Amino acid sequence: MTSLPDTPRLESHIVSQVLTESLPYIQRFHGKTIVIKYGGNAMTDVLLQRSFAHDVVLLKLIGLNPIVVHGGGPQIDAALKRLGKQGTFIQGMRVTDAETMEVVEWVLGGQVQQDIVMMINEAGGKAVGLTGKDGGLIRAKKKLMANENDPNSPFDIGMVGDITKVDPSVVKALQDDQFIPVISPIGFGEDGLAYNINADVVAGKMAEVLIAEKLLMMTNTPGVLDKDGNLLRELSAKTIDALFADGTISGGMLPKISSALDAARNGVRSVHIVDGRVPHCLLLEVLTDQGVGTMISSR
Repeated sequence: MTSLPDTPRLESHIVSQVLTESLPYIQRFHGKTIVIKYGGNAMTDVLLQRSFAHDVVLLKLIGLNPIVVHGGGPQIDAALKRLGKQGTFIQGMRVTDAETMEVVEWVLGGQVQQDIVMMINEAGGKAVGLTGKDGGLIRAKKKLMANENDPNSPFDIGMVGDITKVDPSVVKALQDDQFIPVISPIGFGEDGLAYNINADVVAGKMAEVLIAEKLLMMTNTPGVLDKDGNLLRELSAKTIDALFADGTISGGMLPKISSALDAARNGVRSVHIVDGRVPHCLLLEVLTDQGVGTMISSR
């Protein structure tokens, strides 16, 4: 049996677990769409990159339809640093002036996207990169952030977008031809201007529009944690509202959890915040009873 060089190998008991538990999940999810938000350490650690590519290709080969929506915050920060710029955030959203938007387009729609496409292809898949402009996939408008101190003066954070429409035709066409879409979170306005959109938001909206079976959001933590650092394995809408109110969920987790909850409320059967630092976390989450994170429900 051959394998990718330096691909993280599952321990024998994990291999046994996946093999013995996977059949009912393969039967249940065959032909279903799974949207994966790819980010965090899994994007920067070489072994985790190969683990991710392996998982995505395997899911496709056993009959599921994975769609990858990627982030790229660390790569954007590194590119901005080379230009002498410092990234700033408001409520988890990157402030994006015109120069920063040029960097975002180059890094996300070029460097990062093509690296992911090549990674999946080298693992035996057939990946195709997309931005919101391809096939009119993602339409957007300028996003204004709420100002709690002065509701009449929202924050203008530059070329950051709110999604106004998603046309999934190009994604469906690729799926039908056995390709794996890799989507950069860049939307386009009616005037042709590009907008930087939070990748969690794009993943959530894509899952809604495609009525996905699952939305998996990879992150750098075991999942959603309480104030004592304990993993919360399942969250409801009511619980999430309380965690927002007391500040347990803040910063970059705000758009992630908000998008996850919106997806759960709008037809996505299950939404999971998964630990992207765990090798083969996608296989463990989708094909075993174990799970590796927090499940969010609309209740």
